[in-house]
Amino acid sequence: MDSDSGLRVSASGDADPDTVWARYTEPARWSTWAPQIREVDYPHRTVRPGTSGRVAGPAGLVVVFTVDAVDEAARTWAWSVRSGPLRLRFDHGVEPHGSGSTAWAVVHALRPVALAYSPVARLALGRLVRP
Repeated sequence: MDSDSGLRVSASGDADPDTVWARYTEPARWSTWAPQIREVDYPHRTVRPGTSGRVAGPAGLVVVFTVDAVDEAARTWAWSVRSGPLRLRFDHGVEPHGSGSTAWAVVHALRPVALAYSPVARLALGRLVRP
């Protein structure tokens, strides 16, 4: 895998797709399901293409992000994040799965970075799809 192919992680759970989509696209709610996010500074209620914000994580880590795309009908969105020299891109989505949903993320980064982040992403996605 190179930096363009991405590493996909996903989790399925009992929360309905509309609920999961709202949690995924409302930055004020990210810290309720993503343990790596402590605080979000973003000027809008939901993610909007071309807008930017900041996420504070553990140990004082601050990540600046730009929302690249949002497709409400397809329940997908993408963003680019940076912290110092580290640059990553993520594609996100929600799909119906049985009576619940599957949330997924594709991490576009160098393989060691994507592999290191994937357990954190799986944990967060698992919490995202809980009722």
